[in-house]
Amino acid sequence: MAQSGSNEGPLLSGVALRYATALFDLASEANAVDAASGDLGRFNEMIQGSEDLQRLIRNPIFTAEEQSDAIAAILDRAGISGLAGNFIRLVAAKRRLFALPDMIRAYGDLVADAKGIVRAQVILAEEPSDTVMNEIKAALRDVAKADVSLDVKIDPSLIGGLIVKMGSRMVDASVRTKLNSIRLAMKEVR
Repeated sequence: MAQSGSNEGPLLSGVALRYATALFDLASEANAVDAASGDLGRFNEMIQGSEDLQRLIRNPIFTAEEQSDAIAAILDRAGISGLAGNFIRLVAAKRRLFALPDMIRAYGDLVADAKGIVRAQVILAEEPSDTVMNEIKAALRDVAKADVSLDVKIDPSLIGGLIVKMGSRMVDASVRTKLNSIRLAMKEVR
């Protein structure tokens, strides 16, 4: 996701897309698109699960050498090598770690596009059951007329319901939004 409210958004998106495209081209040539995707996904999960790793990636106070050394150790410990490992090392050496989550997301988008998969984001108030997830996937697959890859996020502030974003479309069926609509309607009645 590009940073909003600054000029960095388009710049960050451009940098992320250029790097992701270069990796995708290399992975395609090496017949390693899925392997790179899996390794990048694992590394992205590590980023999401570690505040220390997030600080390392985002904080410009670390030198390129400190970032590169730390990233190399993390990659070795996680067993991430090959194209994805070399890519992450290169990003660290080029002082672009701050954009790595966007690069990983852009790479995933390129992979999905190449496979004809539509990506959708689903935000729910609580962790859904497998049955609910299958129903959501089936409904989105019917709408998209293609396979759908879901990015599920949990946001308890929704109270209930869900928000679905697919391409340029968004459906907000959350209880929070319905309550806000009722609240607004009640104010207008006064």
